[in-house]
Amino acid sequence: MDFSRRNFLRGRTSRGTPPLRPPGVQEADVDAHCTTCGACMDACPTGIIIRGEAGLPEISFEDGECTFCDACAHVCPEPVFSSLPSVAGFGHSLLIADQCLAARGTYCQSCADACPQSALHFSPRLGGVPLPRLDSDLCTGCGACVSSCPVRAIGIVCHDSEAVHA
Repeated sequence: MDFSRRNFLRGRTSRGTPPLRPPGVQEADVDAHCTTCGACMDACPTGIIIRGEAGLPEISFEDGECTFCDACAHVCPEPVFSSLPSVAGFGHSLLIADQCLAARGTYCQSCADACPQSALHFSPRLGGVPLPRLDSDLCTGCGACVSSCPVRAIGIVCHDSEAVHA
């Protein structure tokens, strides 16, 4: 995150990983143009765009997934979306934590069942339940697996949004 006067006045003093933004949005465009009007949040049919830090739009996959419908981009009155969302989409990857039920010996494939791109597979193994494997080439980062996991074992690892959306 850029430590600027604008960010300081908005209360954004952290230099940590920026929050996950809607697809097609660069952090610099949010900082420069977003007026926190909430139009993108109201337009999102799955409700995953929430009001985050300083009222800025953030993505939360806790209760849903991104369908890449472009509704958020079409209603935004400001030049925040540098490109329309696409299924090539988000600039993040998934991380499956140790609390995954399959990793702990309980049969579960909820994440694979929820994945619209079939990017999660379960590899059989001798003497145990199948373990999840992510095909990063197929994964769009839509978040369907995140909300479907009964133990919240799937997390998001954000990448530099400037490099990803450029």
